[in-house]
Order: sequence, then C-alpha cells, then structure tokens
Amino acid sequence: MRLRALLDTDALGLRLLGGEDELDRTVRGVMTTDLRDPSRYLSGGELVLTGLAWRRDADDSEPFVRILAQAGVAALAAGEAELGDIPDDLVKACVRHRLPLFAVHESVAFATITEHVVRQVSGERAGDLAAVVDRHRRMMTSGPAGGGPDVVLDLLGSDLDLRAWVLSPTGRMIAGTKVAGPGLPADACAELAAEHLAATRTGRRGPHRVTLGPSTYSLFPIRSSGRAAQASRDVRETVLSDWLLAVEADAGDWPAERLDLLQGVTQLISVERDRRDAARTVRRRLAQEVLELVQTGAAPAEIAARLRVAAPVLLPGLGAAPHWQVVVARVAWEGAGIESGPVAQSLLEEILVDPLATGPEPSDRIAVAHTGDEAIALVPLPAVSAEHDGSESGILADALLESVRDPLSAGLDDGQLTLGVSAAVHSAEGLRGALEEARHARRVAAARPGRVCAAGHQELASHVLLLPFVPDDVRRAFTARLLDPLRDYDRRHRAELIPTLEAFLDCDGSWTRCATRLHLHVNTLRYRVGRIEQLTSRDLSRLEDKLDFFLALRMS
Repeated sequence: MRLRALLDTDALGLRLLGGEDELDRTVRGVMTTDLRDPSRYLSGGELVLTGLAWRRDADDSEPFVRILAQAGVAALAAGEAELGDIPDDLVKACVRHRLPLFAVHESVAFATITEHVVRQVSGERAGDLAAVVDRHRRMMTSGPAGGGPDVVLDLLGSDLDLRAWVLSPTGRMIAGTKVAGPGLPADACAELAAEHLAATRTGRRGPHRVTLGPSTYSLFPIRSSGRAAQASRDVRETVLSDWLLAVEADAGDWPAERLDLLQGVTQLISVERDRRDAARTVRRRLAQEVLELVQTGAAPAEIAARLRVAAPVLLPGLGAAPHWQVVVARVAWEGAGIESGPVAQSLLEEILVDPLATGPEPSDRIAVAHTGDEAIALVPLPAVSAEHDGSESGILADALLESVRDPLSAGLDDGQLTLGVSAAVHSAEGLRGALEEARHARRVAAARPGRVCAAGHQELASHVLLLPFVPDDVRRAFTARLLDPLRDYDRRHRAELIPTLEAFLDCDGSWTRCATRLHLHVNTLRYRVGRIEQLTSRDLSRLEDKLDFFLALRMS
C-alpha cells in the first residue's frame, strides 16, 4: 500500500508534518519501537510507530532518524500522547533525511494503525500472489513445466514471508523455500510426515497443526489431480502416496482468502506431481514387460534383449551392462476390498530413492511394476558396484527402511508394509531366481512384528527362513515338550538349566569353553547337562537332539 492511502484514512488520525513529495512510497510492513537504535529489527519499507520514549533531548532526534533512513523505512509516525506536539528537532531531522513524518493523535492507538496496515498489506500480497499462482497454473497446464514446486514456494517466501516445504510421505524433502535462516532438518521432515499420515488416517481435515520445538507448522495435503473419484476411495489407498505441503505458520487464525490461496498452491504443485507420475510411465512399462517375460518362463535370450532396451533408459550414459536386484513390496491391511498394488508401487518408488536426494524426480533409475497386491522393482546396479553378488554394495534390506520406518508406521495403524530384497544377478538367466528369492524374503519379513519390515537374501540361507512358517500350535507344542520340564525344574530348584543349555549350544558342545563362560567347574557343567538329558530323554552328544534344542530355544 502507499503512504498516501494512510493519510486518506480518517480513522487512523494521521497528520502529515513533512515529506509530502514522498507519499507514493510503498509500505511493506509496520513496526512499533522506542529503542534508540532499532536497526537490527528493520528490513526496509516499514511504517515505524514510536511514542518518543527514546528521546531525552533535542540531540537524540538526528541519530534516530538517520538510522531509520539508512534502513530504508517508508515513514515515521510519532504519537502525541507522551509529549503533546511533535518536537521541532524531530521534524527538521526528518526533512533533512527526506523521511515522511506523521503525527498520531493521542486518541488513536498504535494497535489500530498496525492492524490496518497489516490487513491491507497482507491482502495486497495475497492478491498479487494469487494472480501469479493462477497465471503459473495456466502456463503449466497448457505447456511445459514452469519450474516445479520450488518456483511456487519461492513466491510464498518472497510475497507472503512464509517458509514452506514439499515433503513425500516418507519425509523426504522434494522442494523448499530458498530463504535466509536454517533449513528443515531431516528428523523434522520425518516427524512432520508421520504427523500428517496419522492425522489423515483418523479422517481429520487439513490443514493439520503440528508444533515441533519453538515452531508451529500447518500441513496441507497435496493430492494428485489426475485421480478421478479420489474422494470416494478408501483413505488407505491414497494416504501413503500423497505429498504434503508444510508451512511454518499457524493456519488456524488465517482468513478464508489465505486458506483458499494455499489450497490453490497445493493444486498447482499437484500438477507437477502428475507430470512426475507421467514421466515414470515408460519405466513402469519396461518393468512390467520384463516381469511378464520372467514369470511366463520366456527364454533368457528374449529377456536379455528386453533388458538391453531397458538399460539405457534406467542407466543413461552407462557403457557396461548392469547387474540387477529385485525388490518386492506388499501392503496388507486388516479387512479386504482395498487395491494395494498401486499403493505398494508408489511407496516402493519413493523408498528406493536415496533419502538425502531432493527434488521431485531423483528416481530416474528405478522401474517398478505391480501385479495383484505386489509391487516389484527392477533395480539396475552398475557392474562395478555389484561385485561380490551385491552383498556389500547393493541394496540392503535394513538400510532401505531405516529413514522411512517411523513416518510410514504412522500411516499403517491397521496394516503392514513388507519388503524382500534379492541378491544381485549378472544376467537375464538369474532374474527368475532373484524374483523368487525376493518374494521368499518378503514372506520372512511378513512373519515379523511391526508395521514396516524387510528381509534380505542373506537370511534365506539360515534356519530363520523356516521358523516363521511353523504354525503357532506346532511351535508351542514343540517348545513345551522340550523346554517345559527344564523351566519347571529351574523354578523349583533355581538350577539354571535353560541358561546352561543355551551356553552349551553356543559353545558348540565344548565342555571347557562352556564351563569357562559360565564360571563353573567342568564336573558341575557335566552334572547340569546330565540333568537336562534325564528330564527330556534326549542325548546332547547327538546332532539331531542338539538341533531340536537349538530350534526350540529360537522359537520360544
């Protein structure tokens, strides 16, 4: 707004004392101060309100006005309540520095002026930004992308002084406001994503208000504009794939106009999201074609030919043929009737992105298809990185979920996400085995407690592959038959037969090492082992009986 508009508003009770030629200056804000040097709090364009408490004598006016002029303030308004008439020394100082000076009648509160200026400035900024957003939306929907979410967030920062970030459901930062001040830490991103998922799952309408430390954030969902009839779908089908807009402000006090503006911003960003999804179509189709060939038992030469087509798209610029890993994901909810394949596909595409990568499209080397309730990712690895069968430098199951487990768990209060990861394979012949390996690993993960679980190929060569699939009644009967007699004896005699059995098996049946570990004489150890054999009718010198005890302890 202009200074002239302030002077024309009778309710503000302003009287111009100097600076008539400067009334076309733009007011960008308002600040009340009685500090002798308020420069640290000024950024330029403010209307400064003062009660003159800083003035002790006539010599104080010149340095005070000089500080304001150097800071680029729009004008000074001095209250008459303290001294009555405005001192001539202050009027002359403002004339020298070409700083417009207003007198504020003692009947007018500074709060009245402040509220008027803030309302006018905010309304003008919101109107300007709304026009920019609308123009940007039309440009993006009718032609190439207009710069992505960063452009819109920069407008929020420059025009409305709002710091904002676009986050994925896993808490990865996709875009952020480029303004001075600290950024948004990764742990804060993850916590905001978790709060958003939890609030959305309970059916609460956005924006959601979250307080982290000294800051308050308002969370707006960014829903894909390309999903027809989304409102009628189960929230569980969309909550794990929608982006969110986190604004560092409390939107609870915002007027309807500003809320509408932010909703427009989310719609604009959703256009970019749809463009990202469209760009993934080619990679998804390649993965689907390779997957169908693998599952139908096509000849390795045919699969290899399809991979040669896929490699330049998934690994642009790579000269050597890549190695491949397969990752299988499934989202299961209590109840039925939810189409989980597309949800798992979208989640897997996000999970496979480096959590430190920013931007809407860093996953241009990942191809994910879905079949039924499963999502299957074909992940290329440069051959140089896939040595040792990928066991060291390829995708590791635990590391895959380390940064996303907490946020996603908040969106899965009645469901479970499970992932299985294969070893790296060097040719088309190995893809079928890699797919089955990843599926087996996912079933191992599904048998574990927790909302988000993963298992890797390393675990498939161990007894842990078998234990999760033992029925509960068989598990209980087996462990009770072997271990209950020992537990009962320990309760009655405090004999510590169970700890002795565990240590004996851990020491591979070595009497000396086991006695040393338990700080026992070897004869005492022999007595305890003999008691174990007597109570269970088993012989711990036999491999079969050792194995039975080992499995019983693991299943108990």
